Amino acid sequence: MSSKRTLFFIEVAILTALALLLDIIPFLKFKIWPAGGSISLAMIPVFIIAFRWGLKGGLLSGFLWGILQIAVGDAYILNFWQGLIEYGLAFTVLGFAGLFAKPVQQAVRNKNAKATFAYVLIGVLVGGSLRFTAHVVAGFVFFAEYAPEDQPAWLYSFIYNCTYMIPAMIICIIVIFFLFNRQPRTLLRTAS
Repeated sequence: MSSKRTLFFIEVAILTALALLLDIIPFLKFKIWPAGGSISLAMIPVFIIAFRWGLKGGLLSGFLWGILQIAVGDAYILNFWQGLIEYGLAFTVLGFAGLFAKPVQQAVRNKNAKATFAYVLIGVLVGGSLRFTAHVVAGFVFFAEYAPEDQPAWLYSFIYNCTYMIPAMIICIIVIFFLFNRQPRTLLRTAS
């Protein structure tokens, strides 16, 4: 196995485990809803992998994070399909931030803070929005009975998921940009 491939798997494993830790340690997250949804730093390691290793790394890290949540009992699952959407799909699609890995890395190498911020912003919004969409769909399909009588189930799910996903994405954008701006090596892959 090449050193690049070994480094890839080590980084994915370590940062995915960090995502899980950031998500399950109570004082590191602000739980919004008992049935799921919290504001935490947990997406940040997945975004770092995505920006370091691209789409492949981001998708793998997100997928593993979702599986680990199920494995440690931190998942709220009603049935197979809801679990698949909310833990298999929703966390995996965070990795689509990796589509912006090359522009982010180039902006960091060029010490262009504005471009770095712009690409980090777009990457986090793409990955976060795809996760948000998966949760909204699952909420509409599987949790419609919790919607107030006078509110459509899709609107209930949209609002429910906005309460934690929007603040979490804003925090991710700020922390990732600050981290990359202060410590650019965090983002730049040195193995070729």
